This record gives sequence, structure tokens and C-alpha cells, in this order.
Amino acid sequence: MTETLVAGPIPKPDHWHRPLLVFAAAMVVLAVGAALMAVLDQRQVTGAGVWLKPLKFAISGAVYTLTLAWLVGQIRRGRRVADRAGTWVAIALSVEIVLIFALAGAAQSSHFNISTPFHTAVWAVMAASIALVWVMTLLVAIAVVRNPGPDAARTLAARAGIILSLAGMGLGFLMTLPTPGQVGDFQGIVGAHAVGVPDGGPGLPLLGWSTVGGDLRIPHFLGMHALQAIPLTLLALELLGRWVPVLSLPRARYRVLMIVVLGFAASLVNVTVQALLGQSIVHPRGVVLVAGVLIAAAVVASTVVVLHRAARARPQRARAKVQ
Repeated sequence: MTETLVAGPIPKPDHWHRPLLVFAAAMVVLAVGAALMAVLDQRQVTGAGVWLKPLKFAISGAVYTLTLAWLVGQIRRGRRVADRAGTWVAIALSVEIVLIFALAGAAQSSHFNISTPFHTAVWAVMAASIALVWVMTLLVAIAVVRNPGPDAARTLAARAGIILSLAGMGLGFLMTLPTPGQVGDFQGIVGAHAVGVPDGGPGLPLLGWSTVGGDLRIPHFLGMHALQAIPLTLLALELLGRWVPVLSLPRARYRVLMIVVLGFAASLVNVTVQALLGQSIVHPRGVVLVAGVLIAAAVVASTVVVLHRAARARPQRARAKVQ
């Protein structure tokens, strides 16, 4: 038995999930609109431009649902459940996006705001919408796990991507917990992005992630977009396989991708701990810094070992084939 040296063409779904695809297209339009409004409207909420949050949510929503629309199309077993779940994801996200844009237009905070009965109702609807998105994505994830493909690495990429995405979405619920300051002095806001510092302080350009304290948006973002990061990593490995012979071996690609998945998962845990400790993403220290260095070193060293062993085994397989 010998391994196929090149990956087959990327499988095409029978159909893109239409509601998710329509939602993704709408988010592209809204992202352009939000970007224009960010230039024209200089009002701020919690220290950031009122249209920055709608812009980020539109871009993130477009990328997320576009990937999910393609992924649902790969499912054979449980396709009906996945289709319906995808439709509910589009509906629930539409509700949240409408509320985010509406409150941005009024220059009011949409998240964590329970200062009035109206804002409490809005926040409750948004929380319920996101909870529904998580549950529906879980149903899609179960269907993905039940549908292995012919290529082990591609199956791993789909499964790991959506499972890590679920974890990242779940980490977002940490932001809804009241901070110690809010417990002692309620001002109509329950929950926060930042840890150890108030929301709205110095942050990274566009992303807004705090540069002076912890920020729970970071693990939420990284985990959620594993749905794109892991499959794109595999695509890069397959493309590199055209020039790096050892990566043309399916077993080598699978093992390298497994290392990437484990490294990504470990990094997700590390940045979550970093945020909870109140450490800025740009100033890791202590156990977080040590863990980050060890994770990076382990990923690099493991990848080198795997590729070296695969490269040594490749001539042996070739000789066995000739004999």
C-alpha cells in the first residue's frame, strides 16, 4: 500500500446554504455602510466610535456565516437537521445585527446595558439570539463529526474548526458576568469586555482590544474564527505540498495539522487565562508568557520531528514500491 502523494480537489458542496449565504452578502453591504458612517459620524460610546462595533460584527458575521454555509453543504448524514440549524443561525444573527446597528444609530450601548426596561429587553433578546446561534452551531458540529470525508486531514480540519469555534463562542458568555465594581456600584451596566480596567480604554487599532488590561474579546474572537483558521492552515499545507515533497504525503499533512490544532487549542486556553488575569495581549508576563513560549516551541519542534521522520520514511516507501 502506498499513499496518494497529492490531495484531491477541494470538495464542492451540493449547494451553499442559501439563508446563510444571503446573510453573509448582507453583512458585506452593512460593513461597507458602517465603514462610511464611521468616517461621517464621529460620535463615541464607551470611548470608541459608535460605528466601530457594527463594522466589526458585520465583518465577523460575514466570514463566519460564509464558512458555515459552505460547511453545511458538505454534510450528507443529518443534512436536514444541519440545514434547519443553519437557517436558525441566520435568523438569530439577523436579530442581533439589527439591534446592534439600531442602537449604534442612537449612539447607545447595545451590550451589557440594562439601565432601562427598554435596554434590558434589548440585551435579553440579544443574549437569547446568541444562545440560539450556539445551540444551532452545535447541531451543525454534531453533523460534521458524523460525516467523515475521504481525506483524514480535511476531516480533522472541519471537525476541529467547528468544535474550537463552539468553544470560542462559549467563552463569550464570560463577558456577561458582572465585574466586582458593578456588584459594588451598579450603574446600569452588567458585564464587560475588559478585565481589571474599565471598558473603552486604550486599545489596538480597529479591534479595540485593551492594551492596558485583560480583554475577553480576544479568546472569543480567536476561538470563533478557528472555523476559518484551521481549514485555511490545511489549504496552505496542501499548496505547499506542491513544492515541499514531504507535505504531499497525506499522513504527514494530517500529523502536522494535528499539531496545529493542539497548539491552537492550547493557545486559546492561554489567552483566556491571560484575559482573566487582567493581562494585556501586548504585555504577557509570568505563567502566561512562559506557557506561550512553551506552546510555540512545542509546535515548532513537533512539526520538525514529524516532517523529518516522514522525509526519512518516504524513500523507504519508494524502494518498497519498486521491489
